[in-house]
Amino acid sequence: MIDLSKLSSRYRVRRMSDSDADDILGFCLQNAQYYQYCGRQADRDQVLGDLHIAPPGIGPSDKYYVGFYDGELLVAIMDLIDGYPGADTCYIGFFMMNARLQGRGIGSGIIRETCRYLKGAGFSTVCLAIDRDNPQSTHFWKKNGFQVVREVARDGGALLVAERAL
Repeated sequence: MIDLSKLSSRYRVRRMSDSDADDILGFCLQNAQYYQYCGRQADRDQVLGDLHIAPPGIGPSDKYYVGFYDGELLVAIMDLIDGYPGADTCYIGFFMMNARLQGRGIGSGIIRETCRYLKGAGFSTVCLAIDRDNPQSTHFWKKNGFQVVREVARDGGALLVAERAL
C-alpha cells in the first residue's frame, strides 16, 4: 500500500475520484501537445475511464490516480499502479503537469520525491510508457533517469517502455 502523504513534502497529495472529472478534464485540455502525440483528445468519458482502468490483475486498492495540490491549485496529476508489472515495481500510467507551471523543474521534483519514497517503501523499479513521437515527454523522462528498454507497436504509432532503477 502506498502512503500518499509521503509522495511529496511540498504538495498535498490526494486520490482523485469521479467527482473530480471536470477539473481533471479542464487540466488536461490545457496540455494540447500531449494529446497531439497520443492520438486522442481528452473528453469527460476518457477521464472517467482513466480514473478506473487498471492492468489485468490489479484491483482498485492498488491504483492511485492522484492530484498534487498547492493550496487549491492542481499542480500535477499522476496515475500510479502498485505492484505492476511485478511486485517490486510501480508503474506510472500517466503524469501531467499544470501547463502554466511547466519548465520550472516542478515536475522533476515531484518525480524525484515520488521515486525516493517508493525506494524507501521497498520498490526496486518504476516503469512507464512514452509516446515515441512526443519529444517533450521523451526528454522529460530521460532527464529524470528513465531508460528506454524496448519499443512496442500500437495503432497510430509506438510506445517506448522505460524504467528507472531505484
